[in-house]
Amino acid sequence: MRLYMREKTLGMGRWAAMLPLLLMMPALARAAGDDAIVEAGTPAATAFARYLGRMGESRPWDVETVEIDASLPKLKKAGRLRVLRRLLPVGAPQYQVLESDGDETVRQRVIYRYLTAEAQAAGLPAEAVAITPANYKFRYKGTVKSGEGLAYIFQITPHKNRQGLIKGELWLDGESGAVLRQSGRLVKSPSMFLKRVEFTREIDLHEGAAQSRVTHVTITARLVGTAELTIRERPYDSLAMGPVAAE
Repeated sequence: MRLYMREKTLGMGRWAAMLPLLLMMPALARAAGDDAIVEAGTPAATAFARYLGRMGESRPWDVETVEIDASLPKLKKAGRLRVLRRLLPVGAPQYQVLESDGDETVRQRVIYRYLTAEAQAAGLPAEAVAITPANYKFRYKGTVKSGEGLAYIFQITPHKNRQGLIKGELWLDGESGAVLRQSGRLVKSPSMFLKRVEFTREIDLHEGAAQSRVTHVTITARLVGTAELTIRERPYDSLAMGPVAAE
């Protein structure tokens, strides 16, 4: 069954156009001539250099399952969708519904809006919103224990308040430089109906490669109150879930 996105006129519709962009993994090399972000020769500098060196890497999964739980607490409504997402070399990803449950309003107004915007964002230049020195100022804040190692924390602030950019934090794995955590808020609202968009994304790593991602998003809107989403992404396991027919 193919997932078809149905558009509706909603007060909070435009937030979704920017959300997938701010969640995209970085995809550019560091711009030349930037000031030192962290003292050279330190473990933090090594982690940051490895982070920059990983830019341009493709996502590790060609086929993945995505589970989205969403709610509109003010309306006491909730919905859930589980889809198979195929990432193609060119163009937007393809979706196949595996499970759908809960309130239809939430699925149409929140979940399908998110997936529609994600598909549209796939065709936009990643460099416009990538977390790189070209777009952001980085300030080293310190370390935090992460599993058996350390994560290096950098505060990120956009050079300009453009749509799709965030103010927040970036946590880097000390061994690989891979992103462990991103969090922050949009610095510019994509709509007059939105007061605030905040998110936290955590990535589970194994030997420097992402094994799963969990993203929590809170949108504060003027008309419908707060919308909350939890997005879980992981590689598709055909042995555990059984084969899924190609579209």
